[in-house]
Amino acid sequence: MNSVLHNNPLAAPHLLGNCLSPSHSGAPSQEQSPASFLGGMTYMWRTDPYQPQSMSGRKRKASEEPDNDRMSLSPSASPAISTRALPSSSTQRNFKRTRTGAAGGRPLPLPRLLETLSADEMRQLLQNVCDQHPELQQEIVTKAPRPSIDSTLSVLSKYEDDFREAFPLGNRPTSDYSYNRVRQHLSQLIDALRDYTPHFLPPHETQHMLSLNYLDTVTSMIHRLPDWDTFQHQRLKHEAYDEIAKAWALVIREATKRAGGFHLQFGGWDQKLVEHNQKSGGRMEEAVNELKTALGHNQAASGGAGSGVSEQRANIRQQLFSGSYGQELGVGTGRW
Repeated sequence: MNSVLHNNPLAAPHLLGNCLSPSHSGAPSQEQSPASFLGGMTYMWRTDPYQPQSMSGRKRKASEEPDNDRMSLSPSASPAISTRALPSSSTQRNFKRTRTGAAGGRPLPLPRLLETLSADEMRQLLQNVCDQHPELQQEIVTKAPRPSIDSTLSVLSKYEDDFREAFPLGNRPTSDYSYNRVRQHLSQLIDALRDYTPHFLPPHETQHMLSLNYLDTVTSMIHRLPDWDTFQHQRLKHEAYDEIAKAWALVIREATKRAGGFHLQFGGWDQKLVEHNQKSGGRMEEAVNELKTALGHNQAASGGAGSGVSEQRANIRQQLFSGSYGQELGVGTGRW
């Protein structure tokens, strides 16, 4: 029997542990007879080793089913619940949350910082950067969007408003006292005119109509400057007239090269320029002479004043050549 168990251990796997147990050796001892040994083996064969000791002597009927409901309701049926202790209230009170790290301040990223800046602060920032790094000035000028006439005139209007608001109350606007109060704002306005005007002149500006529209507006702005009581205070205004007259003459010369300058006639620019000359006290004579030359070329090219040109335009040209245009309009120099 012992040889059979050793040669085929899988024949009775439930007896493997008993065969190897020191209390049940494979061969009978001297005090144990073969009959009693076989009887013990028969008893161990009928006994289920996997059943508890209390039920080892009771056979289970095939019709019996496990009482799952009673086992599921019994607290001892779940080993997880029986072996796992719930935390007490004192343990929960002593529990502390793990910190993820203390918050620390840091500077804003550049895009967020630029969002908070106003237009004046942005301009000041760019100016400071360009002053510290002069090599960046040309790069900013080339990459910046080109200013339009509307945006430029808006800036110039702001300078003009600041100039008007600087006048003292209760004093004559053309007096020396008023001039001393507004001299700084007047200089800022004239400097802005000098800086912005070349931007709208050829060859930088190729559209002559845009140049003429700009010149027409800023010339009217110069007309609105006061005629000061002291002649020396008129220097800035007279210089502005001289510079704007040269700008008109340049645009008229370039416009004459294209299509004979016919758009100067049909746009009414001849009449506007003569009116500007009258308001300036004749200080825009250079621009008027350039216009006479352009109209003379047009008259010679068209073969006469009446061919394709209205009678009113012909009269304007005739008055321009005679120097009598504008006298019937009653246009004066204009004061503040």
